[in-house]
Order: sequence, then C-alpha cells, then structure tokens
Amino acid sequence: MGAGKKMKNTAESMKGKAKEATGKATGNESLTVKGKAEQAKGDAKQAGQKAKDALKH
Repeated sequence: MGAGKKMKNTAESMKGKAKEATGKATGNESLTVKGKAEQAKGDAKQAGQKAKDALKH
C-alpha cells in the first residue's frame, strides 16, 4: 500500500473515532453515527488496499 494512501485512510479512521467519542461525550447521536461511518469507510479502504497489495506479491 502506498504510504500516502495508508496515511489518508488511517487519518480518516482516526477522525471518525474522534467524532464518535465527541458525539458520545456530548450526547449527540448524529455525530456518533457519522463517526462510526467514517471509521468503517477508512477501515474498508485500508482492507481494499491490503488486498490489492497481496495480489501484487
């Protein structure tokens, strides 16, 4: 996986975790859900890149 893509996907997951934590702390259900969605999106992108890398080797 390219370092740039890995960092971008990891950042997206971390941003989602932060939003989820903020949403839980403030009782904002919408923010919590958005955070979980961002985490899932980042994790899915990372898994896709890892699969691509595995097929290349």
